[in-house]
Amino acid sequence: MNLFDLSGKVALVTGSTKGIGEAIVHRFAEHGAKVVVSSRKADACDKVASDINKARGAEVATPIPCNINYKEQLEQLVAKTRAKWGRIDVLVCNAALNPYYGPQMGIPDEAFDKIMGANIRSNHWLAQLVLPEMVGRKDGAIIIVSSIGGLRGSPVLGAYCISKAADMQLARNIAVEYGPHNIRANCIAPGLIRTDFARALWENPETLKRSTQGAPLRRIGEPDEIAGAAVFLASKAGSFTTGQVIVCDGGATI
Repeated sequence: MNLFDLSGKVALVTGSTKGIGEAIVHRFAEHGAKVVVSSRKADACDKVASDINKARGAEVATPIPCNINYKEQLEQLVAKTRAKWGRIDVLVCNAALNPYYGPQMGIPDEAFDKIMGANIRSNHWLAQLVLPEMVGRKDGAIIIVSSIGGLRGSPVLGAYCISKAADMQLARNIAVEYGPHNIRANCIAPGLIRTDFARALWENPETLKRSTQGAPLRRIGEPDEIAGAAVFLASKAGSFTTGQVIVCDGGATI
């Protein structure tokens, strides 16, 4: 038995048309899962799903656009996933936003509410929507993509870091409540990864130097290096891991 085999599993991954999310759906499909590619833009979903199906030579990916800020759209996302694939075995909450970069005292209320709504509330809603069927099967895995920002303070990303710390607690709570039903919940906490989302932190040479000079590996990470952790947590390889925060940061936080 291949411990990392995901054959027969259906994985719903939010924010999966670029960066870490895109890497996760590609690697899940590579390991045998059927995947739902989801983000706000329908054309982006179509392209990533098409790329996966072409690479696998079969229909293993389906595109379902969704804005995670609206509960009714999340309900439709889950309903359409079940209509297409019949079930949801793995939920990956990867979509997140950060519309504000600056000191905590200066953040507008609207930006603060957007961060908390997208980065915490939407994950809570999605978990509520998929957990009942996982309980019925006595099997399921929920993965929340958090950040090392949830482990330390920041002078410019305060609200974002607060939201990512809350995601870690959300995973722990789900793990405690649903562990007796053989459902696992974990977080992945990436460090600086080469994605569009983090472009402001790595495109500037001086910012990049400051971000990496204290890390043992002396570099930023790549999306695939986070996707590998997601495959572990979704598969039998991670079947005894729950309520944890898997830090993938090149050693930055040590």
